[in-house]
Amino acid sequence: MLQGNFQFTAISPGMPQIADSYELEIKIPFNFPRELPSVTEIAMRIPRDSDHHINHDGTLCLGSPLRLRWKMARNPSLIGFANECLVPYLYGISHKIIYRRFPFGELDHGKPGVIADYLDLFGLKTEEQVKQALILLGMKKRQANKQACPCGCGERLRACKFHNKINKFREVADRSWFRSHLSKMGTDK
Repeated sequence: MLQGNFQFTAISPGMPQIADSYELEIKIPFNFPRELPSVTEIAMRIPRDSDHHINHDGTLCLGSPLRLRWKMARNPSLIGFANECLVPYLYGISHKIIYRRFPFGELDHGKPGVIADYLDLFGLKTEEQVKQALILLGMKKRQANKQACPCGCGERLRACKFHNKINKFREVADRSWFRSHLSKMGTDK
């Protein structure tokens, strides 16, 4: 576990530069980077509500699970986690505190937000297509390639360009993670 003052300076295109700091507790799982850290802001600067993307357990809601893994795949280190996952969240929170609005689009909480983000990540149109993509990611590649492509083209996965996208996501988590994640999503509200 790491605990202390986390300082950052960040800018986003068309947005102001923000320099700020937060008192954080970062719990690093034993199997990092396979599992991602959880982060809690401990000085109570961030209001503890869903409007500020704080989870029920007090941890920061940094993004959807697959989006975070996608970001971490570029640099699977604590520095990568800080730069790709933590700083964008803190920049958004600081922007909301200063300007009373988030600088980026917000996702709904729980399953609706996760589905909306996965529609974007996969480039799909329906929740059922997302579910099918996650099912395929939980299968062995050879078995998945024989299944219908979730994009709705009517072809098997191996005959569709969408298999390239599926294969990229195979690099960010193993099959068991996708199966477990899909199971957890089924119970989320």
